Amino acid sequence: MIGLIFGETDFPKIILKKIKKRKLKYLIIDLSRKKLFKKEKKSYSVSIGQFGKIIKILKENKCSKVLFAGKVSKPNFSKLKLDFKGIYYITRIIRKSKLGDAAILKEIIKIFKEEKIITVNSLSYNPELTLKKGVYSKVKPSVNDKMDIKKGISTLNKLPKYNFSQAAVVRNNIVLAIEGKGGTQKMLKKCRRKKKDLSGVLVKLPKKKQDLRIDLPTVGLKTISECKSAGLKGIVLKSKRNIFLEKVKSISFANKNKMFIKVH
Repeated sequence: MIGLIFGETDFPKIILKKIKKRKLKYLIIDLSRKKLFKKEKKSYSVSIGQFGKIIKILKENKCSKVLFAGKVSKPNFSKLKLDFKGIYYITRIIRKSKLGDAAILKEIIKIFKEEKIITVNSLSYNPELTLKKGVYSKVKPSVNDKMDIKKGISTLNKLPKYNFSQAAVVRNNIVLAIEGKGGTQKMLKKCRRKKKDLSGVLVKLPKKKQDLRIDLPTVGLKTISECKSAGLKGIVLKSKRNIFLEKVKSISFANKNKMFIKVH
């Protein structure tokens, strides 16, 4: 049996659908704020600070491995419901939280490992959600686009290793925005312009020192549509390192709007 530790976004729902289709045994630790999985069988709504309860549920159900999927917001530590093990581990979590969300998740994985629970890659059951190198649209990046792409990749690579930013917008070789805590959507809204012609790119890559088992950058039809609204010509991803939802619809939208999707 596998323990599915789920947060927000549609990604957990896609994983669950595949798990059910393969008739695998599972249970869900629901960390989502809206309790998205409360109607599912073997679903447990738990606070991220209740480590004792989480570990007890996993061990009682003989779950020796877990899979993380979906966004888990950084908690307000002063308001967390803590159990005994939560109190024991919380100082480690708070210490790591100062380095960013990625550091918190890494520490949680480390805690699970100490409890003899292995964390598997979030794409273990859905490898089809990634893309290999190539251009997946009819439109190919121009010379100017390639300069913007190079600038975006270079910008993200220069960020500190525990920085939470996974994306940057570049137009005419100028960095217009780097993803903040509000996420990609908020960043793209800031980059909107009145001109109708499309130019510039969204580069969205895994964070530096990213644990590739968890928290991979996710894009889909909504992301492509927001890029169009921002006046961007294309989107750039990392080979086998991004989760791509609604792939067919996204590529169709890009082709219809003369945009490009490039994986490097």
